[in-house]
Amino acid sequence: MLKMEFPVPFTLVVFVAALVWAELPEEDNVLVLGKANFDEALAAHPDLLVEFYAPWCGHCKALAPEYSKAARDLETDGSVVRLAKVDATEEPELAKEFGVKGYPTIKFIRNGDRATAKDYSAGRQAADIVTWLKKRSGPAAVSLDNVDSAKAFSESADVVVVGFFQDTGMDAAKTFMQVADATDDIPFGIITSKDIFSHFNLKMETGVILFKKFDEGQSVYSGPMEKDELQNFVRANELPLVIEFTEQSAPKVFGGSIKNHILLFVSKSSNEFQERLDQFKAAATDYKGKILFIYIDVDSEENLRILEFFGLKQEECPALRLITLEEDMTKYRMAHEELSTENIRSFCQDFLDGKLKPHLMTQEIPADWDSNPVKVVVGKNFEEVVFDEAKNVFVEFYAPWCGHCKQLAPIWDELGAHYKDHKDIVVAKVDATANELDVIKIQSFPTLKFFPAGTDRKVVDYNGERTLDAFIRFLDSGGQEGADADEELEDVDDTEDGTDSESDKEEDHQRDEL
Repeated sequence: MLKMEFPVPFTLVVFVAALVWAELPEEDNVLVLGKANFDEALAAHPDLLVEFYAPWCGHCKALAPEYSKAARDLETDGSVVRLAKVDATEEPELAKEFGVKGYPTIKFIRNGDRATAKDYSAGRQAADIVTWLKKRSGPAAVSLDNVDSAKAFSESADVVVVGFFQDTGMDAAKTFMQVADATDDIPFGIITSKDIFSHFNLKMETGVILFKKFDEGQSVYSGPMEKDELQNFVRANELPLVIEFTEQSAPKVFGGSIKNHILLFVSKSSNEFQERLDQFKAAATDYKGKILFIYIDVDSEENLRILEFFGLKQEECPALRLITLEEDMTKYRMAHEELSTENIRSFCQDFLDGKLKPHLMTQEIPADWDSNPVKVVVGKNFEEVVFDEAKNVFVEFYAPWCGHCKQLAPIWDELGAHYKDHKDIVVAKVDATANELDVIKIQSFPTLKFFPAGTDRKVVDYNGERTLDAFIRFLDSGGQEGADADEELEDVDDTEDGTDSESDKEEDHQRDEL
């Protein structure tokens, strides 16, 4: 039988596709996706920002209203970009495909190519999301052709950067566009009309102005038109002289180029708050671009973990600390008790001049530190106990709030009991949130380290299974078996990315912390 085939009208294809796409579920303007409809969503909306979340994640809950607002704002602006979300706990295959290790993880897919999805790297407020997406899906710098559009652009966001050039073909203009292309979270505009130059009182042939809705209102660039120099200018001026640490500001605080941070712990409800803040801000003017000045409200429950990280109690505030956000996250404490502008300036200058010694927290040695099978080690007795030349010492570095540490605790107690009468094996533990060491830097919890007897102060990382039998085999082998095994999942203290890891489900801790 002869089979007749007819071409399907294009309009019918579009109609059928529209019916399929219309079925994509939404919640408050955000598409709700899973493995079953992910490809359909990309076919309908090739430019897609996708949040991978967990229902229990505190950061995800805080992001939700801003994420929805961004979706509405983009729709109002006529943008083709859509926002979507995936419950990663229900869609493990998608989460694995996009490398989700914490929540929220946000990916931007351009032109439907999921293989080249990029990490979202800006703030958690609607305006940050919209700005980032406009930069990613549009030109690096918007061309401003008249005074009205230039004026509107200069007031369109908390921070914008405008370049003034006679010709976009100039080397200076090309450098400006390179910086604009590399800066995802700030809108850039470019002007080539001299009539507009005069409106902004710009008398130079070329220039760059950063407009901001805080502090002095604008900053004029006066350096050479070199990419690194211009980028440094933008990063040094994009934040207020003093910024409050919040969940919304955390991405800019941690993601900025300034890695030296001075922190004022203060109560916003206190009568002295404004006076303290004014003194702090007066010192900040001298260290712009060198040290980021941040204040932390100690009245907020969300900030209690930060106090704990610095070994501070609310009754000890106001207090000042300085931290370098390099690999070791070194902390410094000001010697002066009076938080005057002069003392703060002196503290900052001594830090920049390399005159300060790191401040290492330590607890007092407990009277009964060695009365139990698992010995309690603090900063003050660490050298004496752990580097005892006659002892093989196995130490757990833990955090009181860590879920994995709590699971390990009974096993560690059993291990201590197993070796309590052993002449040269010691099982110990250190609260690494309250005791800091200059010889060892702890980045995750629990961290297990073995200190074999001898004079060479050797340290062996344990990365094996966390079972009693595995620990016993490790110690009986002299620290050989398990030292090179694959590392297990740990409660990483995600201090920079503002995400909750899977292991935080029990605790639901906030992790945007210093």
